[in-house]
Amino acid sequence: MKKIFFALVIALQIFVLNINAQSKRNLINDGVNLYESKKYADAEVKFKKGLEKDNKMFQGHFNLGDAYYKQGRYDEALQAYKNSLQFTKDKEDEAKVYHNIGNSLLKSKQVKESLGAYAKSLKLNPKDDDTKYNLSYALNLLKQNQQQQKNKNDQNKDKNKDKQNNQNQNQQNNQDQKDKNKDKQNQQQQQQQKNQISKQEAQRILDALKNNEADLQKKLRRMKGKPIATDKDW
Repeated sequence: MKKIFFALVIALQIFVLNINAQSKRNLINDGVNLYESKKYADAEVKFKKGLEKDNKMFQGHFNLGDAYYKQGRYDEALQAYKNSLQFTKDKEDEAKVYHNIGNSLLKSKQVKESLGAYAKSLKLNPKDDDTKYNLSYALNLLKQNQQQQKNKNDQNKDKNKDKQNNQNQNQQNNQDQKDKNKDKQNQQQQQQQKNQISKQEAQRILDALKNNEADLQKKLRRMKGKPIATDKDW
């Protein structure tokens, strides 16, 4: 009787596991169907429910990453792809994961980082033409970005150089104006000095005027004592 009971328990456990496994597969399959119908948000829900039943499913994490990617949620997609790597040792699956990681990084404008992901994908699957193309595209994009950055830096250098030249020119103009003002001030001071006389010179002129006036007074007094000449009669 005990053996029969034990057998029943084992059979029941297998049945439950089969039901659970079927439920997980159904959820993942439903998610795939929704994904193919471009209902990415609904597909996301199905994939998450499948992972709630078994968080170690490679397909669940990988497909969830695809659903995130299609919705433009690249950071979340990147994390889902990385999670999927923990649950597979199949090189072809790993190559697909790194390919999609590269795409997510590229969409996030992490061009340089995407090169490493594409390189890992090609190392696992050297014949993948899509990855080769994406790697080539990323390399060209990186070169363009570097050239644009170089041009931008050169333009900034030119702007800074022009700005410095303008500042230098303004400083020179200001200095020239200061020099002109200084020369003008010196000329004015010199002219004022020419127009001014020293105290000694002023005293000398004053003394000379006094002497002249004294001489003039003497002459006038002498002239008063002389007869005044009148016109002769005809």
